[in-house]
Amino acid sequence: MVQFKTALAASALLASTALAVTPVVNDGLDFVNAISGARFQMIGVAYQPGGAAGFNPGSGIDPLSDAEVCLRDAILMQRAGINTVRIYNLDPALDHTQCMSIFNAAGIYLVLDVNSPLPNESINRAAPWTSYNADYMRRVFQIIEAFKNFNNTLGFFSANEVINEESDPSVPRYIRAVTRDIKDYIAAHSSRHIPVGYSAADVRPLLVDTFNYLSCNLANSTNSGMDFFGLNSYSWCGDASFEEAGYNILLEDLSNTSIPIFFSEYGCNQVQPRTFTEVGSIYSAPMTNIFSGGLVYEYSEEPNNYGLVTINGDNSIELKQDYLNLVDQYGRIDLAALTAANSTATQREPPACAASMIRSNLTNSFDVPARLPEVQDMINNGVNGTYPTGFAQVTNTNEIATVTNPDGSTLQGLELRVLAGDQSNLPGENTSGTTGTAGPGTSPSPTSSGSSSTGTNAASSSKVNTGAVVLAALTLGFWAQL
Repeated sequence: MVQFKTALAASALLASTALAVTPVVNDGLDFVNAISGARFQMIGVAYQPGGAAGFNPGSGIDPLSDAEVCLRDAILMQRAGINTVRIYNLDPALDHTQCMSIFNAAGIYLVLDVNSPLPNESINRAAPWTSYNADYMRRVFQIIEAFKNFNNTLGFFSANEVINEESDPSVPRYIRAVTRDIKDYIAAHSSRHIPVGYSAADVRPLLVDTFNYLSCNLANSTNSGMDFFGLNSYSWCGDASFEEAGYNILLEDLSNTSIPIFFSEYGCNQVQPRTFTEVGSIYSAPMTNIFSGGLVYEYSEEPNNYGLVTINGDNSIELKQDYLNLVDQYGRIDLAALTAANSTATQREPPACAASMIRSNLTNSFDVPARLPEVQDMINNGVNGTYPTGFAQVTNTNEIATVTNPDGSTLQGLELRVLAGDQSNLPGENTSGTTGTAGPGTSPSPTSSGSSSTGTNAASSSKVNTGAVVLAALTLGFWAQL
């Protein structure tokens, strides 16, 4: 195994400006391409390389701080068929332009958590009133500023697994308050609407009530409702069935949704290597009638043993059998059916909030806490800082790290395939990489856009090539507040 090629400077990866992917917006219970209206289903993965150690404010390190790391991982994600990445902990003080541009070139969107595990950087489930303050919201708004100008920012999670059987009954009200503030800040400072949602723990006694409370329309606080709802669920283990995993119950419980729902984490590891047989159910009817895909937990191997790949100390990659099994399952997805627009999905409106929706002890109040004056001032005037304004051009697409299969053979010729501006990644878009014994980069592509062929089952999630003019208009805010 070899280390990164030191001759490749991070600055050489990017230059000038680049066309951006088409933004994805929520429309009824679907995510859709903002231009073509084609349905967008998340084929995704959670990404936090290094785990807790991968987020170290003040050190210049977070999951999107190193362009070489992002290129290495984006190639393997694109090759797998990934179109969405979830990242949990980010430092808003860093410039993420290079990594966001690499993922943009690969046709990969990002769903970002606005919180972190550090003190006063998330909602305190035991005493949420103590954490809802100006310092916390300033940090949240800084995350918005750091990513709002990238079209591949699909959305933000305002909170993650804060509601459980031990949380204070007032927690849901504070989640709606934070969501309201985020959405109002985006409306005031972003050229386009960016969806905001919640990632829930799979606590079945509270799940339906949590969904009902957070998604209903509150007349005096309309903006506090979720634009989407994520579920962290590990109920499908090994070669389970639709019924054994309880997916049929999820569909029944959430069938009246008026917003997109997806698995914000999935991938039980009780049986290893994981076979990911749930993929066949997640990306076909009846699941696709309600769910918008999901995010496998997780990309890199960490102490909890959920990784698709192992990242070594020299930054080389060992693909686990889990990665190969997931690629195999993705390759069986009927992509044409997956991206076909569902006209009835866009006609649903959220129901009015009512106490009758809540049947557990989740909460007894729909009174969303009043906004703090200091928070209103930030919404009016913005938060201080220097933030990125948009993408740069990706000029180097060749893999720069050694990648080996589970049998020890080395993959040669891996590279990023730069997709068209209105296209998101899907299985089969990148088929680069052949088994050999030499290191990476031995047969570099003569073009900067990559020479990998598109697989026979590949399809663009956008059916309309709108060209550079429309995409440039998007970047300049033509599609503001969709």
